[in-house]
Amino acid sequence: MSNPLRLSTVILPVRRWHEGGRDQWQRAEELGFHTAYTYDHLSWRTFRDGPWFGAVPTLTAAAAATSRLRLGTLVTSPNFRHPVTLAKELISLDDISDGRVTLGIGAGGNGFDATALGQEPWSPRERADRFGEFVPLLDRLLTEDAVTHQGTHYSADEARNIPGCVQRPRLPFAVAATGPRGLKLAARHGQAWVTTGDPKISKTGTPEQSLTAIQGQMEKLEKACTDIGRDVNDLDKILLTGFTPEGGRPLESLEAFVDFAGRHRALGFTEIALHAPIPDSDFAADQKVFEQIATEALGRLG
Repeated sequence: MSNPLRLSTVILPVRRWHEGGRDQWQRAEELGFHTAYTYDHLSWRTFRDGPWFGAVPTLTAAAAATSRLRLGTLVTSPNFRHPVTLAKELISLDDISDGRVTLGIGAGGNGFDATALGQEPWSPRERADRFGEFVPLLDRLLTEDAVTHQGTHYSADEARNIPGCVQRPRLPFAVAATGPRGLKLAARHGQAWVTTGDPKISKTGTPEQSLTAIQGQMEKLEKACTDIGRDVNDLDKILLTGFTPEGGRPLESLEAFVDFAGRHRALGFTEIALHAPIPDSDFAADQKVFEQIATEALGRLG
């Protein structure tokens, strides 16, 4: 029997709220997407010289403008976040949305906004070390009324988070990871796992090589779960599209997307997230095809 599949979207925060921004989030709800995510960055790649708004205020406004749509980040990272202040914002957002928030969270990467606070670039090991501290501390902050913790990179002193999340015991974490340390965090703290595929072959590989690489990631995730006595089927598996060798081609037609989604559902994915079209950008696509995929693709998949 095939795994059930959900479709979600990613709305980059590039439009003023009163000049199309709000309309995008409301349209995502009308189209029946499961979740609408946004990136949690201060700037991003080819959008660095144009408008780019903050993730948490955008999601807060989206929560007030919608009623059913789940909302989330894809993803938040330690690049410019601290667990204590982030926890307070998330608890507030979860309350305003009446429990519709998912936190996508990852270790972050180099470049873009990674040094925006004036810090020196972190090595891959330091990034992993910080992520390894960040996630468990954030977990505690979202589930305990008061937290004191002294860590190497992050500390908390009587940090209060009453009344906690609407979602119990806390809002869900979708952990983006491909390396062993990140996958262990996903297994221990995640309600979902996120991948964009294998970045090493995103530009030079074939779709078949990508499927093989992602299958390998799935197997490593299963091992990380097994090592702590957790069933890997307890985690949702989310594919953020646009970064596999297919690029944006799955959005060229309904048939192309159904083929793409079917191949990835067979690997065990339970959710596929599509970037909402942005003209004249890396995420350019036909809005009509995008909406057709949103409304018809799951029916075609059976």
